[in-house]
Amino acid sequence: MKKHIYLLVFSILLTACTTLAQTRTITGKVTDAGTAHGLPGVTITIKGTNKGTATDAAGNYKLLVSNTDKTLTFRYIGYKSKDITISKDSVINVALEVDNAQLTEVVVTGYGKNRRSANIKIRGVATMADQESFSYAPPVFNTEEYQNIQESIFLEAKKNPLSTFSIDVDNASYSNVRRFINDGQLPPADAVRIEEMINYFDYDYPQPTSEHPFSVTTELAACPWNKENLLLHIGLQGKEIPTDNLPASNIVFLIDVSGSMMMDDKLPLVKSGFKMLVDQLRPQDKVAIVVYAGAAGLVLPSTNKKAEMLAAIEALEAGGSTAGAEGINLAYKEAEKHFIKGGNNRVILATDGDFNVGVSSSGELERLIEKKRETGVFLTVLGFGTGNLKDSRMEQLANKGNGNYAYIDNILEAKKVFVNEFGGTLFTIAKDVKLQLEFNPAHVKAYRLIGYENRALQNEDFNNDKKDAGDMGSGHSVTALYEIVPANSKNSKTELQKVDDLKYQETKLNNKAVATNELLTLKLRYKEPAGDQSKLLQTIVTTQTIAPEKLSDNYKFSAAVAAYGMLLRDSKFKGSANYSQVLELAQQARGKDEDGNRGEFVKLVKAVQLMDARASKK
Repeated sequence: MKKHIYLLVFSILLTACTTLAQTRTITGKVTDAGTAHGLPGVTITIKGTNKGTATDAAGNYKLLVSNTDKTLTFRYIGYKSKDITISKDSVINVALEVDNAQLTEVVVTGYGKNRRSANIKIRGVATMADQESFSYAPPVFNTEEYQNIQESIFLEAKKNPLSTFSIDVDNASYSNVRRFINDGQLPPADAVRIEEMINYFDYDYPQPTSEHPFSVTTELAACPWNKENLLLHIGLQGKEIPTDNLPASNIVFLIDVSGSMMMDDKLPLVKSGFKMLVDQLRPQDKVAIVVYAGAAGLVLPSTNKKAEMLAAIEALEAGGSTAGAEGINLAYKEAEKHFIKGGNNRVILATDGDFNVGVSSSGELERLIEKKRETGVFLTVLGFGTGNLKDSRMEQLANKGNGNYAYIDNILEAKKVFVNEFGGTLFTIAKDVKLQLEFNPAHVKAYRLIGYENRALQNEDFNNDKKDAGDMGSGHSVTALYEIVPANSKNSKTELQKVDDLKYQETKLNNKAVATNELLTLKLRYKEPAGDQSKLLQTIVTTQTIAPEKLSDNYKFSAAVAAYGMLLRDSKFKGSANYSQVLELAQQARGKDEDGNRGEFVKLVKAVQLMDARASKK
């Protein structure tokens, strides 16, 4: 009897060893053939199977293969695909070449009356798609939408001493503006939201040391584009929480797979980005995937298994009309089903914003999101693509959903959002963050908040805890600039809008206002992520100014971006600003620039400088 047991155990061990001997792990790095830089998010599949992986942020990969596997296929947006024969080597490094060929035709699934099953694999949901194929070309007409921006004006401090606004950590405007410039054209004026351009960049603010989750930094100096005025720089730095210490995440990827998402800069880029995000997840983090086209469906129930996430993402295809509201409802339902108390519960919507089936008006969608945020599930909105980008709609949805909005124009931007800013994108440290500045008319004649036009609040909203405002994520920073006309300014060129004196009351300064050197009082309110009652933080800014040679890189670079934004908008408040001045400020303030973003900004300024010079000669 014992002999038979020993033989059985030996047989099992032999089978296991044979199986192990038939598989091995291949590692390697995928790089750009021209620059030798690692490429993040490259898809590597075993040809003829659905097994594969993706490169990490540095371009490295690891893949288990069997002795029967013959070929690896490497695919990456904007690069030529490459097949590599699997040799006996355990390390296979690959260099991909840029594909300059223009896409001339794309085949998508047409929608017809037969309502046969779609090519989109939706669990238990029919998408009413027809299997007929047709040629798909980019739309002839540009239907992109941007909200009209009415720039803030200078307000007299004596009659308007309070300035109240919600913070904004969105940075979509900068990457969208960059996309226009890289395509050789100037962006529409309403695509330029100056506060988002400023907040795209990292700033060297101190980490908070008090009980509050952020620090406040201020600097005051002469305004670069109007030397008679002052420029006040305000910087908020959110507490940075190490990724390992972040609460568990319950995330739902809500992905638009409609026909308008077919282009290379849309769904393929979405898939690459989400693969990078999956690579950042920890064992305690869970992901579900919901897609929507003609109808919405659950592609992947909530799971912490990365292999299942990657396989579901890779299988996504595009086709059909866009039932966005139905997808939003289903995504929130799945997030609520797996809600983690004290955790990060979030829907991440990836779309070009082109909702055209079901609830599609901006007002209805905003009310839907406002209702859903009461569940404690936040919303991040990621915009993709060109031609039909609904920028204004996506920004408002993110604002209403207690989340942030980013525009992803290339794979490096996807890496920035999904990898570099992983904690800030996903985990909120403070919500409903509002600022209110009270200017001292004894020292301030007038002031203007630069940007934040669609974040302005009524003064009464500051103490109203029911009023929604912006949210801050782990490690996020927020920067705001005010241009100030000093009270003793006599020959100011600044145009002020006069308001008649009041008939029934008088506005008088008290003795303290005249005697003190306080320029203003800055008040800040915020709530903890799960809280309903706000907390108050106050600081005083004095009239003390900083000499130009002692200004921080934070101050100079933010001023450069603000001036650049005003030039792009052809703002009447740009004063003496010009591209040479912007370049000088930006180059002085490049600092370490480890991610190269400030260097890229300098290149964009030079590009627009050339465009404007050419335009003036025509």
